[in-house]
Amino acid sequence: MLAELEGKSVGWCSVAPRQTYRKLSQQQDDSEAGVWSIVCFYVPRALRGDGFASALLDAAIDHALTKGADTIEAYPVDEASPTYRFMGFRDMFVARGFHETGMAGSRRHVMRLER
Repeated sequence: MLAELEGKSVGWCSVAPRQTYRKLSQQQDDSEAGVWSIVCFYVPRALRGDGFASALLDAAIDHALTKGADTIEAYPVDEASPTYRFMGFRDMFVARGFHETGMAGSRRHVMRLER
């Protein structure tokens, strides 16, 4: 997903069927069908806090559901995390109905939204 402001790209979010990515967590069940993953956000520092990441997340959810996703999985961190911040923040996903199903490493939460 690409965010634009006044004709310029100002951010993006990566969303695709989970099997198109390398393994994202130890608990990942590769036999599951219909799972899409949201794995990465970018918003320039000067525009952070203006709602671009939330808008990108909403667009990514809509896109995945429109394309037939049964489940959307993401791997966000807590805001205090010193690493993996590009995967988004946990609270942003909770606000959209995602629930935690486990951890991927020591910082990334595995979160799911099911249709």
